[in-house]
Amino acid sequence: MTPRLTRSPDPDSLRAPRTSTVRRRVLRATGGTVRERTDVVATEEPLEIRVWPPDQRAAVQVAVTMRTPGHDFELAAGFLFTEGIVRGAGAIRSMSYCTDPALDGEQQYNIVNVFLRPHAAFDLTRATRHFYATSSCGVCGKASIDAIRLDGVASVAEDDLAVDGRALGGCVEQLRAAQSVFDKTGGLHAAGLFDAAGRLVASREDVGRHNAVDKIVGRALLGGAIPLRRHLLLVSGRASFEITQKAAAAGIPVLAAVSAPSSLACEAAEAFGMTLVGFVRGAQFSVYTGARRIRPDGPQ
Repeated sequence: MTPRLTRSPDPDSLRAPRTSTVRRRVLRATGGTVRERTDVVATEEPLEIRVWPPDQRAAVQVAVTMRTPGHDFELAAGFLFTEGIVRGAGAIRSMSYCTDPALDGEQQYNIVNVFLRPHAAFDLTRATRHFYATSSCGVCGKASIDAIRLDGVASVAEDDLAVDGRALGGCVEQLRAAQSVFDKTGGLHAAGLFDAAGRLVASREDVGRHNAVDKIVGRALLGGAIPLRRHLLLVSGRASFEITQKAAAAGIPVLAAVSAPSSLACEAAEAFGMTLVGFVRGAQFSVYTGARRIRPDGPQ
């Protein structure tokens, strides 16, 4: 069941009251001439995610992430899901900002409370997923991938999505055109979700690319669209293990990045049957795993 506070399909309904940009006075040097001017910079503020289990009277602080305000409920829901703390939208009863007047003004709207339903399945120990202990190999790539499997993340190897390689460059263009805050500041990452026809379904911007992905996944989770079968996720910058893990958790079969993937991202994508594409620049790209889903010359 979709949480009552997040039913609206209008993305603006999930935006934080804080702004995504701020203005600052700067000195701009051009050709040896220095002038004072006003510049627009991307907002970076902490967001604390608090979970209220149904059987406890106090909240549990799950995470603090540096983010760009906007779509904070999506970010909180996506984070809890991709980190394996909640198993689905049905676990979430409601969400709210903590606007206690006793808080310092700078903290207003920088805390999200997530209230769980009675009998909801959740695992707060997953908030420490970065710390693995295993008798066989210690902390390594294999342990990281095994930890995702233990979260219940399933392979997407059977997903039959086929992507026109020539359309990948078009996806980059669509995502770039949707980066309105980047146009003002030049300082944000972006993530875009595309359907099987290469149409942009949703895009999100943030100072952290992992936050942008969590916002995309959170949007789908709260809208009842998980798993995201037959969809492509495109991220600005590189594809890390963390981004790949989040895409796998959401059931996304194809992950593409404007820059390079890491070695562990490649291993994780291969382990979960995903297609991983890097260096998408116009008609050029490199396929690292799952090449069967990419049609370089278009439809056959």
